[in-house]
Amino acid sequence: MSEFPESLKRRLARPAAIFGEGVSGRAVAESLASGGFASVIYDEKGINSVFGPEQAARHDLLIYSPGFAQAHPWILAARRVGMQCMSELDFGALLWTGPAIAITGTNGKTTLTEFLSFAFKRSGVDAIACGNIGHALTSLSRTESNVSFLAVVEVSSFQAEDLRNFTPEAVLWTNFDEDHLDRHGNLENYFRAKFKLIERMMPGGILVVGESVVAAARKFGIELPVEALVATRAEVADSVPAGSLFGTWPQLENWAVAVKYWRARGIALRLLEESAKLFRLAPHRLRKVAESQGVEYWNDSKGTNFHAVEAALRQFTIPVRWIGGGKWKGGDLQAFAARITPQIEAAYLIGETGEELHRQFEALGKASRVFPSLQDAVVAATNDAHGPTAILLSPGFSSFDQFRSYVERGMVFERAALALANRA
Repeated sequence: MSEFPESLKRRLARPAAIFGEGVSGRAVAESLASGGFASVIYDEKGINSVFGPEQAARHDLLIYSPGFAQAHPWILAARRVGMQCMSELDFGALLWTGPAIAITGTNGKTTLTEFLSFAFKRSGVDAIACGNIGHALTSLSRTESNVSFLAVVEVSSFQAEDLRNFTPEAVLWTNFDEDHLDRHGNLENYFRAKFKLIERMMPGGILVVGESVVAAARKFGIELPVEALVATRAEVADSVPAGSLFGTWPQLENWAVAVKYWRARGIALRLLEESAKLFRLAPHRLRKVAESQGVEYWNDSKGTNFHAVEAALRQFTIPVRWIGGGKWKGGDLQAFAARITPQIEAAYLIGETGEELHRQFEALGKASRVFPSLQDAVVAATNDAHGPTAILLSPGFSSFDQFRSYVERGMVFERAALALANRA
């Protein structure tokens, strides 16, 4: 069990305040309890759903989950009374005694995190995938002798924007594209939030960036460190291990970053290649889940931004009936609809953005309809489809308007797809 630093102990004479009772918040509460410290969890949908000056006066330390932006009224109230405020990732970093590498990007970071953790384990390194992947860094602090482990940490822009303690020995930034504008306001702010990871990297660390990251840095007038290694798809296009999932874009980009990093660490490339042949994607990442009479059902519920949708659509050579929509995250819907219109037969729309997407497709002359539920959209797409056709759930938006997570959304799609395929 990691020892709490004195700087934290001084702030824990009174219960700590925790914002968010999801994975991050619960991990913090459990870690504090195991160290003998009290905490109170505040959540807008929980028992303690109010936080203002009265509540702030009861605490000296705040640890907040990624869902809380810096301008959130609760965080502002905490700062006004002089509370020490830190993100869950920074709190976990204070307790983590082992090395850590950070992986970020608009798309592909979860897959790269899982793959590198898998490859390290097969190479004899005790690696643990954590962070935005669903396993908080804080929860690892209870691991005995964690100095012997390598934390492979997926870091979102929400987690990176106010980092102060987390110091990775390497940063792998796969790509950069439009996303999370509802949180960051504009693309440059989104880029700078991720750039915090580079600013926090250990001196002499390994930095690997994708081609789109270099282009964005140039566009915003931000200088990447001179030691940055640029991973290009062209470098590895002819050397992807046969039978691996890395042969097509966007996974080719992940492979380029992984190879560049692996070589920089001086580890035999054959170990990475052997791991690539055995590695499989986790659920809800562009996977065929059912097929009947030439109609294929593809689940890409993890595709929560425009870039992911366009990447998924590029994989198909048969007509696609696209199921999309969800919680608004910002971005140019008109431009997005125009880009994907030539790649789809029709759009079956759900969620908060359904009606606006329908208006955009209607203006472009593309067939589209809005449905009250995902199940209804799957049934309609099936009734309209005549093989060979792909029915693709690649929503392009967050799931939180209708579902608890992209996982739940993907499971609902798969259940509907399997029922329809079996019926046929």
